[in-house]
Amino acid sequence: MIETLRGDFDTINCVIQALRPDAIRFLEERAIVRRLTQGQTLHREGDPLTHAIFPHEGIVSLMAKMQDERSVEKVSVGNEGFIGICCILGGGDTIGTAVVQVQGYASWISIEDLDEAYAQYPCVRAAMLQYAKSLIVQLMESVACNSLHRAEQRVSRWLLSAHDRVNSETFPLTQAAISQVLGLRRATVSSACRTLMNEGAIKYSRGAVTITDRSVLEGNTCECYGRIQMAFRKINAT
Repeated sequence: MIETLRGDFDTINCVIQALRPDAIRFLEERAIVRRLTQGQTLHREGDPLTHAIFPHEGIVSLMAKMQDERSVEKVSVGNEGFIGICCILGGGDTIGTAVVQVQGYASWISIEDLDEAYAQYPCVRAAMLQYAKSLIVQLMESVACNSLHRAEQRVSRWLLSAHDRVNSETFPLTQAAISQVLGLRRATVSSACRTLMNEGAIKYSRGAVTITDRSVLEGNTCECYGRIQMAFRKINAT
């Protein structure tokens, strides 16, 4: 059950913020704002694509599930983008199973309303296509990162990206979740987190992580993080 929220909520999704004011109003009037709950499945791979989901806070992972029941993150999405990339690439079914990793809230906008927005406001398609390009950069950098960089660097990159997408220094995130999204052994993640805690970058307690010194975390990550962030910053330049 996906909870629908009522009342006024800030639109802090970068794709929507990059639009003209009249286009923003058009989408906000048609959007359904819903809570994102940790562990929640928003859709499964191959489901019909009925809505694009624009997170304002929180993190959603598109997961790949193998025949042996193992799973790993294909890509993560926060307030820099949206879920449902197929809606601007010719349509089709959903790609990946969308699972909430960090709680927050998001706007659901129907494909029909988006089609109307494309026709009235060219900036909507332009901003969404710019995000699609940025997402491709994230995918390519993640492939390189997962192949070449140490577990500690990969964990640091994911935590920095998570910190960028939430409005708090502390957010719920288990080591089991980090292990799953990065395809690392739990013991490997535990060792990486222990190193980061000893260096004063993070604190970890009762399923929640606190970023205590972001500069230390940045010093432990790889160049992939900067490249991904540079690509996402171009969304607001459209």
